[in-house]
Parts: sequence; structure tokens; C-alpha cells
Amino acid sequence: MTLQQLKYVITVAEKGSITEAAKDLYISQPSLSGAIKEVEKEAKLTIFNRCRAGVALTTEGMEFLGYARQVVQQMELLESRYIDNRPEKLRFCVSTQHYTFAANAFVELVQHFGQERYEFILNETQTHQIIEDVRNRFSDLGVLYLSQSNESVLRKSFEEYGLDFHELFTAAPHAFLRREHPLASYEKITLNDLRPYPRLSFVQGTYESANFAEELFSNEIADKSIKISDRAAIVNFMVGLDGYTISSGIFPKYLHGDSIVSIPLAENETMRIGYLLNKDRELSELGRIYIEALMQYQQN
Repeated sequence: MTLQQLKYVITVAEKGSITEAAKDLYISQPSLSGAIKEVEKEAKLTIFNRCRAGVALTTEGMEFLGYARQVVQQMELLESRYIDNRPEKLRFCVSTQHYTFAANAFVELVQHFGQERYEFILNETQTHQIIEDVRNRFSDLGVLYLSQSNESVLRKSFEEYGLDFHELFTAAPHAFLRREHPLASYEKITLNDLRPYPRLSFVQGTYESANFAEELFSNEIADKSIKISDRAAIVNFMVGLDGYTISSGIFPKYLHGDSIVSIPLAENETMRIGYLLNKDRELSELGRIYIEALMQYQQN
């Protein structure tokens, strides 16, 4: 198989459609479809399942895609350094749950290591997608948490996908509220105190369960529940609807000025925040810099 064919596979996977990928690649759909079939035949596996809605990676295809990305990236580095005589273009990608401190650490990484040519990617996404991104080597590492309630299920996924979880620090769960919220003056809050207010949580798609939730105590019944896909929207709902969300107490005030406060939860649980890495990979220099930046946000 050729390097160009590997690029074809990557583009089809990213677009989820041979038709859309063909448009981006400026080739005909039959030519692209034929190239994909040649790769599958040579590799002796089915990379994509075809359906009317488009294509989806098979389990074997996900693994193949991860190695294809590595090959293409390494070739691009070789071409930049030895053919184009240009400085090496660095690529570093992190997939993470929706943590402000993870984004702030990423900014510090770019400020520290940004040079003439780079491609840095911060992907705030769903928990299972983080696992998939690291497994498929789209992301260099993934940031998430383990707790008593989710550890057994998540560790089973890590083991199945050949991933290691490296714990960085622990954090006590806090409720995030607007500063003028009726509970904002409390020193500690119980789940029962929060019950009358809308619970805000991040959408997890087809993996919507307490095991993959970004918020602790997601298995507790809530009369009012709003699911949201991004951090900015959650803040808006906190401010506009007296909603709350539960996360770590690590809360740099870069998110929404002083309008949001975090109050400790009087509940027996701990978030163990860490990063995912493929078992056969070590942290790169950029990875080490990013992890060092993350460690600055641990609770005292």
C-alpha cells in the first residue's frame, strides 16, 4: 500500500463519507472507493462498514487508522526536514473532558513551545471519545478522572484498548454555581440541598451512563436535568437558570470572571485526575511539558 492510500483512509475516516472525502481530495468517488478496497484487500481486513449514511470504522479499522496516522505524520516530518529544508512541524493533540485547567495548561504549552511551525490540537469531548482518540493515536494523550463509581468500567475499557491510566492528583468534588445562587453562601453543600435546582451535565452520546459521565453522582435521580455539549453553554445555564454542575474544585477564574463560585460537596467521593497513554508509547517532550503545566493546578 502507498502513502497516498493511507492519506485516503485517514480522510475518509475523518469525513465519515467517501463522497465528502472525494470532494476534499479532488478525486472521483469510484477512484477513492477503489483505493480503499485495495488497502483492505492488501491488509486483509475490513476498515470501514458501508451504509446509506456513509461509512464507519470497524474495530480493526480503528487500530489500522492509528498506525496509518503515525506513518503519514512521520513521513511529513521527514519531508519537512530533509526535502523542504524547513523547521520540523510539531504536532501535539490532547483529548480531554471539559476542564478549564486542561485548557489553561494547553495555552501554557503553546506559549512555552510554540515555534515557527506547529499543529496543536485541544479536543474537549465525550469520555468514550477520549479513550477512542488515544487508542487510535489521534491524540497523544487523554485527560479524564477515575472515581469509586466509574473505575471498574473505565479500567476494563483501558485494558481492552491497550491504554494505561497515569494518576496526577486527586480533587474533592465541588458544586459550581452562580455567585448570587441561593446556596452560594454555604460552606458545604449536600446533594439534597441541590435537588430543587437544574442539574447540568455534559452529553455523552451513545455512552450516556454514570460510568462515562464527567460529573460525579450522575446516578442520583434529578427532577430537573439539562444536558449540554460545551463549557460556555453550561456557564450560561448556571447564570440564567440557577443550574449547577459537579466537578473538581480546581477552578481558575478565567472561565467567567467572578460570576461563578465552587462550593465543596459534603459527600464521600474523590476524583483522581490523570492522563491516558498507549501502553507502547512514552510521553513525548511536549507531553511532559503539558503534564507539568497540569500539575500546577492540583489542589493544595
